[in-house]
Amino acid sequence: MSSTIAATGSCLCGAVQIQAPSMSREAGACHCDTCRKWGGGPLMAVDCHTDVKLSGEDKIAVYASSDWAERGFCSNCGTHLFYRLKQNGQYIMPIGLFDQESTLHFDHQVFIDEKPAYYSFANDTRNMTGAELFAQFSNE
Repeated sequence: MSSTIAATGSCLCGAVQIQAPSMSREAGACHCDTCRKWGGGPLMAVDCHTDVKLSGEDKIAVYASSDWAERGFCSNCGTHLFYRLKQNGQYIMPIGLFDQESTLHFDHQVFIDEKPAYYSFANDTRNMTGAELFAQFSNE
């Protein structure tokens, strides 16, 4: 089985359409303070790499949320569209955007050191602290 799939999706109102030809099958959760503030809970997301096509560009608003990344959302309905790394243009996108979400496997959690105590997932996952995640990116 391939580690990636071609996936399609959209925002809530349909103004932004998404094509991700090499979306990872491995889904994860980010527990960082920014993701939780952005969406009200952990960001359940999947790596779509850099080859993402978004239509409806006139409805995409982008916010520079840190020195290394920006977040996009539909200016029409408010749907969160992506977390994009500025350095290489890599898209991390919310799982719920995609029609193929049932083919994914939840296998990792990041910023586990910032996860509040009031929730937890039962899945057996690989867990990384924020420092471990940044170290992984600096080694690539």
